[in-house]
Amino acid sequence: MIMKKKTFGTLAGVFTPTTLTILGVIMYIRQPWVVGNAGVIGALAIVLLSVAITFTTALSLSSITTNVRIGSGGAFSLISQSLGLEIGGAIGIPFYFAQAIAVAMYIFGFREGIQTLTPDINPFILDISIFALVMIIAFISTSFAFKIQYVILGIIILSLVSIYGALFVNDLNFDIAWFGTYPGSVENNFSGSSFWIVFAVFFPAVTGVMAGANMSGDLTNPRKSIPLGTISSVIITTIIYVSLIFVAAVIATPEELSKNYSVFIDKSLFKPIVLAGLLGATLSSALGSFVGAPRILLALGEKRILPKSQLLAKLSNRGEPVNAMLITAIIVLVGISLRNLNTIAPILTMFFMITYAMVNIVVLVEQTLGLPSYRPTLKIPRIIPAFGALASISIMFVISVLVALFSLVFIVLFYLYLVRMNIKSAAGDSRSGLFTALAEWATKKTNNLRQEKEVRSWRPDLLMPVIMPKELRSSFKLIHSIIFPKGSIKILALRNENEKEQKNLESFLKNSIEKFKESDLSASYTMIDNADFNTTVNVSMQSLNAAFFKPNIIFTSIDSETDNLSYYDKLTMDAKKNNFGLIIYIPFSSAGLAIEKNINLWMTNIPVDWKEKFNIMNNDLSTLVSLLICRNWKGIIDVHILNNNEKLNFSEVDLEDLHTMIRLPKNSTMTLKQGTLIENVNLERNTDVNILNIEQGMGVDDMVKIVNQSRVSAIFCADSEFENVLV
Repeated sequence: MIMKKKTFGTLAGVFTPTTLTILGVIMYIRQPWVVGNAGVIGALAIVLLSVAITFTTALSLSSITTNVRIGSGGAFSLISQSLGLEIGGAIGIPFYFAQAIAVAMYIFGFREGIQTLTPDINPFILDISIFALVMIIAFISTSFAFKIQYVILGIIILSLVSIYGALFVNDLNFDIAWFGTYPGSVENNFSGSSFWIVFAVFFPAVTGVMAGANMSGDLTNPRKSIPLGTISSVIITTIIYVSLIFVAAVIATPEELSKNYSVFIDKSLFKPIVLAGLLGATLSSALGSFVGAPRILLALGEKRILPKSQLLAKLSNRGEPVNAMLITAIIVLVGISLRNLNTIAPILTMFFMITYAMVNIVVLVEQTLGLPSYRPTLKIPRIIPAFGALASISIMFVISVLVALFSLVFIVLFYLYLVRMNIKSAAGDSRSGLFTALAEWATKKTNNLRQEKEVRSWRPDLLMPVIMPKELRSSFKLIHSIIFPKGSIKILALRNENEKEQKNLESFLKNSIEKFKESDLSASYTMIDNADFNTTVNVSMQSLNAAFFKPNIIFTSIDSETDNLSYYDKLTMDAKKNNFGLIIYIPFSSAGLAIEKNINLWMTNIPVDWKEKFNIMNNDLSTLVSLLICRNWKGIIDVHILNNNEKLNFSEVDLEDLHTMIRLPKNSTMTLKQGTLIENVNLERNTDVNILNIEQGMGVDDMVKIVNQSRVSAIFCADSEFENVLV
């Protein structure tokens, strides 16, 4: 029988683990050294700057938690819900490793405290013994681990009373050093330090703000507990850290503070309780991290982000992530075996900082989008997450540029790995809203620059009316060759009365759209009632003219054996009236596009002043389509210029200039032709497709005649006013 999973409230699940993680080893044996180096003012600046970063993160974390149903994994869950599983996983994986390896760091701190009492014990055996104790407590149950933390919290409170009691049992130093001289430490033979070096030493003291959020999946009411527990913990621990600066400044001289890491222990009211507090703080931090890290791994497993995810997501009968805890134990043992974590400790700090930055960025994104779904009950000004994100990233590079870059590269590699996995989230995220907002911003900026679209920004965005699947099936490869890689297609599926054919059409369209999307092309379709083909398409064009991201070309495919073609003549007029380009594809029988290599481009009615006005009349779209198809086919374009204008004298220089201005591929040819278009097309049959402009007065019957007589498939194009191949 599976027991009901036990959940925790604000005090046990958030406040206590967060407080115990913040009030750690640095408070006991490094804060006096911070004051000795930086002076009271410098120490206050270090503490307040550190807390400003973590407090803004705590506020951001709390705000977003009151808006979403946070799942297990804390920060990973929040980031994934907003920016997607790929980014959430890219942050969550290294954050998990940082939490797990941090257990080893806390064990080392506990061992150093024990060695003051029993210096003869082998350090490695002591580390393993301490870790065994942490594992036993954690594996008994999370509830038992939290009960132990109550005892530790009591010991830490008594140790603080003993430290404050030092004010009553020592000669006080009222000659306070407000500004420090940064003498350095024993490790560097007091060769000097700096504000940022001291800051880097102190900052890990306040990196426990995520301890409660990591337990999000085990909280009774995370939306209430995380904000209340985290913010109250940060405020209380900040008051303690600030007050201890003044305690340290008056119970010892700056020289003593710099040389003696144990000032708080040596000068306390009752030394054993302070030593017990130091041991308790490191043990609780190790315990908190060992309980929290498997919850992050569990969340990663639940989202199928890691190999063997099903195994990692498995819970015991008591609701404990036993498999995730065992994996975490192995990682901790690897960390312990390294013996010296000084080389990777900065990287762990970087992962914490990146996580803080991303939590702030998530809130900033949600605030900026202004979506109706973003209604946090705890509202914060936009400046708070902006400062938190900027400060977190800046401090990373201040501490170490190389380590910061290495950490970012590490996360980018994880992100690329997850993108390739193509993981899907059932719940969705806010990325579509983000990209929509960016598109709206870009649209407004573009409209402010110029209302009309620039011809230089032209790209093929097709609108294709479809009645039967065969219309799209016969032209699918051609459409792909025209719009790849940056164009788009919107399919206007016209409903018919046959219900079975209607379902077949819709099913075919769904599959076709997926095929386009496999090539990373923008593709969509809509079903629309079809009272009359021409009226339906005409109204659709008129409606789309009001949109910014609208199609610019009507594409249609015609069966050369169709009897009734009159509505395509009307379509040609409607496209011109609505400033749409038009592409009519007429395949010849079963020949299709043959081997997709050779392209014959026919240019007609080029004006005399084409070179001066950069205008080749109705030949722009046909030429652009030729270039696009040629690029995707890796083909050859043979340009045939029909020159029946006596006033137009095309010399060899003119041909070269036209070749250059169009920027045709080097292997393209250009020839001048005389006579009628159909005569010349019939003579040039050694090609895979003919591309022609729709001359004035040319009807669809004429187009079909050209295809049937030449026995070569053809693409007929009519310009709108938004193409110019010469620019």
